[in-house]
Amino acid sequence: MLVLITYDVNTETEAGKKRLRKVAKQCINYGQRVQNSVFECILDAAQCRKVKYLLEQIIDPQKDSLRFYYLGNHYQTKVEHVGAKPTYEAEGVLMI
Repeated sequence: MLVLITYDVNTETEAGKKRLRKVAKQCINYGQRVQNSVFECILDAAQCRKVKYLLEQIIDPQKDSLRFYYLGNHYQTKVEHVGAKPTYEAEGVLMI
C-alpha cells in the first residue's frame, strides 16, 4: 500500500535538529522523498507498523508531529503530480 508520511519537527534547539535528521533518515529507509518533509512509501502492514513505531520513538510529541496518510493499493488514481519535479513511479523499474 502507498503510505504518505509527513512530519514537522521543531528545530529551535540542537536536539530538535538531531531529531529532524533521524526522522528523515528513517523515512529515506522506507520510501522516496517527494518534498522536504514528505515521503511516499510502498509498505506492507508489518513495515508500516515498524516505521510508525520507529518514528514515534524519535519525535517529541510535545513539540513535533507525524502524519500518516494511507492511500492503499490502488493509489495510482489518487495521486496527481503537477510541476517541476519528475513523477516518481514507486513500483516501477529501478535502474542503477
